[in-house]
Amino acid sequence: MKETMVDVLLYLFERYMAEELEPDDDRAALQGRLLEAGFPSREIEQAFDWLEDFSNLDTLAQPSSHSTRIYHPRELARLGQEGYGFLAFLEQRGILNPTLRELVIERVMALDAAEIGIDQLKWLVLMVLYNLPEEESSAGWLEQLVLEDVDFVH
Repeated sequence: MKETMVDVLLYLFERYMAEELEPDDDRAALQGRLLEAGFPSREIEQAFDWLEDFSNLDTLAQPSSHSTRIYHPRELARLGQEGYGFLAFLEQRGILNPTLRELVIERVMALDAAEIGIDQLKWLVLMVLYNLPEEESSAGWLEQLVLEDVDFVH
């Protein structure tokens, strides 16, 4: 099975949640652990680049809460119908506001993948929320649903 950048991100995030990784582990140590786990160096580098881009998102659009989001065909192709429904569900429940939705879409589009499965999208939304300290309660709520594998896209 070919490991992807998303697999690397999910591996890092799951290990961090399980407290197998320390927040102050340096990049070289993490890269070594990922190489030992069998991930290709190219995907590891892409994953670290993806994570580092969180600090460069100051130019992200700040949509009005009264605006309607029209998805680009490339975004819809990457998210799929189920992913689109999942984001709408989170926004309707107040887990994602329009700015967070845009951040999630930007991070999904930055992935090196043609399409993102719903399970991957759930974990990616969790990663985004966990990287924003002010979203701790939303992340906790979503984490509970993801870990319990609740089907909440209708």
